[in-house]
Amino acid sequence: MTTNESFAGLTLKQKIGQLFMCGFDGTEPTKEIERLIRDYGLGGIIYFRRNLREAAQVRELSARLQAASEHPLFIAIDQEGGMVVRLEEGVTVMPGGMAQGAADNEALTREAARLSGAELRELGINMNFVPCLDVNNNPQNPVIGVRSYGEAPRRVAELGFAAIQGYKEGGVAAVAKHFPGHGDTAVDSHHALPLVPHGAERLNEVELYPFRHAIERKADAIMTAHVVFPAFEPDPAIPATLSKRILTGLLRKQLGFEGVIVTDCLEMNAISETIGVARGAVEAIKAGADLILVSHRASRQTAALEAVLEAVMTGEISEDRIDEAASRIWSLKRAQGLFGGVLPRADRERAGEVQRELCEAAVTVVKGGRHLPLPKAGRTVIVWAEPLSRTEVIEVIPQERTLGKALSAEGYDVEELRIGTDPTEEEAAAVRKAASAGRRVVFVSYDAAFSARQAGLIRELSSAADGSFVWVAARTPYDLLAAPEAPVYLCTYENKPAMMTALARVLSGELPARGRQPVTIGDYAPVPAKD
Repeated sequence: MTTNESFAGLTLKQKIGQLFMCGFDGTEPTKEIERLIRDYGLGGIIYFRRNLREAAQVRELSARLQAASEHPLFIAIDQEGGMVVRLEEGVTVMPGGMAQGAADNEALTREAARLSGAELRELGINMNFVPCLDVNNNPQNPVIGVRSYGEAPRRVAELGFAAIQGYKEGGVAAVAKHFPGHGDTAVDSHHALPLVPHGAERLNEVELYPFRHAIERKADAIMTAHVVFPAFEPDPAIPATLSKRILTGLLRKQLGFEGVIVTDCLEMNAISETIGVARGAVEAIKAGADLILVSHRASRQTAALEAVLEAVMTGEISEDRIDEAASRIWSLKRAQGLFGGVLPRADRERAGEVQRELCEAAVTVVKGGRHLPLPKAGRTVIVWAEPLSRTEVIEVIPQERTLGKALSAEGYDVEELRIGTDPTEEEAAAVRKAASAGRRVVFVSYDAAFSARQAGLIRELSSAADGSFVWVAARTPYDLLAAPEAPVYLCTYENKPAMMTALARVLSGELPARGRQPVTIGDYAPVPAKD
């Protein structure tokens, strides 16, 4: 990689290459990704869990990719914290968005981002697709949920911009997502094309509020949503990512955004199974996007690059549009110090402290606090629900430090039963048997609101009104909708080890529960008024 900062020296093909960020399989650079870097002047790389083992390997991988490129690469990751992280070994995994929303502390959110950013930058990662500025106000949302800070636009805006500032201080470009807002959808754009039906007035008051807040404060980059917004784009087949009315008319001209517009991955079904990846890349650039994300298949990546080159050669896309987009990317690379400069230093000790402080501030008692703390006399049965397979966004891995282990460390006599999020009859029978012995049961649910079997098992156990049944939602707080009669209900918003340690300290009475519920849970638990 050279350190030549001259944008004028780029060829047309290299300028087009700068507009693309691609991914690959494996923990070493593949021939295909090296070819894209060499032949097209690729602008960036995105990492997934498939690329990453531990810190030293990631650092070496980043160095090899940069060495293969004539110009500095953006190397990006979805390291949101909580339930959406790609790397856990050798870095501090901060709580996710909704946990930070419950903690409701801008200073801690900013510091967490700064410390996380410095750790990532040490590994050669210079861009993070975070924060989610989506206002999550739909309990049926299958893809945002706890990735959002909550349902209040002002708090999403304030905490989101605190994170943007923190990452910038940590040497990482933050990419706020998913414009104009993915929080009020009941469809995952990884699988289909969602629609948000609200009128412009409501969208301006809610969905656009956090983005407007970030834009006014000069956010560097914003990611688009593969979501249809009829209030802004009347064509029902055109999602925001491909809409000139939304990207140029709304985001650029009306809201005044001057930074880099990044697309969500074009291989998501909302694009790949409709217009197609190659044509989608052309339409996204025509609409006003600057950086095109194609995360997986080399054949689609090459086809998209060639489609854009062909569109320029035929005059469908002007060279001025390519220059405009590439110069924004180049300017952000310069501002991020990719051409050289002093980098922030990681402070893992302080990062661990902030992780603990945020977790301890996030644990939320929604109802039944009078039944806490849990007595230590007798045996406590922990039912631990956990996904058995990964999804495209939530790359789930089994957690070694469960609540059972955390409570054991607090001096409890614990029996832990692990079940899937859609428990089998054998798993349910084992839970019933353990509960029938009159033991205290703490059920740690995971998306029970989306699982009839898990919800049914909770309803069976929740009839104990004496506090012998305690329910903890370890992901979405909307689980309560599945069994609103439950007498004791807490939320942790994630099942990560640091959060389970904080939860155990709350259940034992060592710590008070200080989390402030960030979303309304039907008629059963409105968001409390802020002091």
